[in-house]
Amino acid sequence: MRVFSGLDDFTGAVGEVLGHSEWHTITQEQVNTFADATGDHQWIHIDTERAAAGPFGGTIAHGYLTLSLIPMLGKEIYQVDNLSMGINYGLNKVRFPQPVRVGSRVRASAELTELTDVPGGKQAVVRWTIEIDGESKPACVAETVARLLG
Repeated sequence: MRVFSGLDDFTGAVGEVLGHSEWHTITQEQVNTFADATGDHQWIHIDTERAAAGPFGGTIAHGYLTLSLIPMLGKEIYQVDNLSMGINYGLNKVRFPQPVRVGSRVRASAELTELTDVPGGKQAVVRWTIEIDGESKPACVAETVARLLG
């Protein structure tokens, strides 16, 4: 994990890949729990029998589940110390080029693409790429926007 001592230190990393997370296996239990939390019970996610005969050969994770892994995976990649708080400000762009089959392993990489001044701190734009072990296309590419306050 890469640790930055504060916002000034983090500024020096603009344009850099900050690192990669560990690999994490996507489980059916995780997908089912996400389906319950969001009300998205589409059969390609939760009906293992029907999905086995479907277009993906089994159940797949929700795209938004894949996206929602960014905070967990990001904690393994970097941290900025000496902040009063960090808050999500939004997303610039999100794409899901490849479905994630249940049982697959995923990991994230993070690139700090932009860091601008805002009242009380900085606004960071990070490009996340969530890879699937053994696949050529990523599961998700997203630009997150966060406010980091000193």
